[in-house]
Amino acid sequence: MANIITHQGIVENISGSCITVRIVQASSCASCSVKGHCSSADSKEKIIEINTLPIHPYQVGEKVTVVGQTSMGMIAVLLAFIIPFFILIISLFILMSVTGNNEPVSGGISLALLIPYYIVLWLNKNKIKKNFSFSIKPINC
Repeated sequence: MANIITHQGIVENISGSCITVRIVQASSCASCSVKGHCSSADSKEKIIEINTLPIHPYQVGEKVTVVGQTSMGMIAVLLAFIIPFFILIISLFILMSVTGNNEPVSGGISLALLIPYYIVLWLNKNKIKKNFSFSIKPINC
């Protein structure tokens, strides 16, 4: 059970076997009674597309639970933050030694090397999207 992430949401749209669910992603202090006076309170709405069977019992406006694996979050962090960080740092050190410690040039080229990385991610978004699959369950009231 520790490998599962759940969020409650509301079905926004149904298009064939694709269900769009709106979830409210809240920080741990978003439910605090003094959140209006605190700058750290944070709450964001997210839209998630879930592919299901063409025949499903869900209706627009219904409250549901969106279920995902924690490993998906780790892969997302790896792709979005850790790999680009290592590309930036490693290329910066290599370029600093090649350019004779020319910091502006080395920094600029290191940042520019992130552009192809994010383009490759964008070009493979459909393949990556298949690995990030969520499931949906009704909330039993």
